[in-house]
Amino acid sequence: MTVYIIIITYNGIKWIEKCLKSCENYNVIVVDNASNDETVSHIKDNYPEVDILELKKNLGFGAANNKGISHALKAGADYVLLLNQDAYLESGTIKKLIEVHKSHTAFGVISPIHLNGLANKLDSGFSNYITYDNNNFLYFDAIKGRLSDIYEVPFVNAACWLLPKSTLRKIGGFDPVFFHYGEDVNYCQRLKYHGLKVGVVPNAFVLHDRELVKKEAHKKNNSRPDLFYILKWTDINIENNVEERVSQLKHTRFLSVLKFNFFKVKYCNEQLKLINSKVHDINNSRKVNKTLGMHYI
Repeated sequence: MTVYIIIITYNGIKWIEKCLKSCENYNVIVVDNASNDETVSHIKDNYPEVDILELKKNLGFGAANNKGISHALKAGADYVLLLNQDAYLESGTIKKLIEVHKSHTAFGVISPIHLNGLANKLDSGFSNYITYDNNNFLYFDAIKGRLSDIYEVPFVNAACWLLPKSTLRKIGGFDPVFFHYGEDVNYCQRLKYHGLKVGVVPNAFVLHDRELVKKEAHKKNNSRPDLFYILKWTDINIENNVEERVSQLKHTRFLSVLKFNFFKVKYCNEQLKLINSKVHDINNSRKVNKTLGMHYI
């Protein structure tokens, strides 16, 4: 099996040495999102075997990964492993993931367990994805000492995803509607629609060294309420309710004007502006993602 690891870098000099060291002897493609630190020069000087795609501008996480995936498939990849620049593989992780996929081909995305950067506990964000509500058996099986090969969950963040070529042929790459954040949620929505599963392998591990980065990301996401709505409107597992939302907002705005509730009027206007700016992209996204194919790559 030919495997390519794809790493998206952006000013990643703090992590990239440890990240690349963890990649063992696998083929590695680095897609650099126009870093302005020493990331690219460090890779060129110390890892000449790494294939570097240098982008002239920051395309975001999804679009940069799409370029790396396309490059890997053209090179004959049977599997691609998406790996964050701040993530480090434990030895043998990729081999374990592939072995599990061979016996569980209904899984379109397979992830190892995500530990924190010190490997002394679970990554806090990842721990939310394997709660009882998301899988009723993993904790119980772990306590009883009888773990299964893989456990289905609704979502795992894309810090470390094994993507078989079969998945990429059916689902394609990341939707360009999302620049950064939300693209992995959308991808899992598309997997579900097309009958593929997301799974975690309990005896394979990756370290995700993101505590400070996560805090900053949380601040950014809290300042982007539009992301919540775009994820909802592009979810092809539910009916497109954009038109209904427009009607509701206009009605609410009308009532708010009558009640002199100008704060509510402002809110409605902002929501309508967001919808008007995104409605074409949302409708196109839904149309494309309901079909099978190598979209976006």
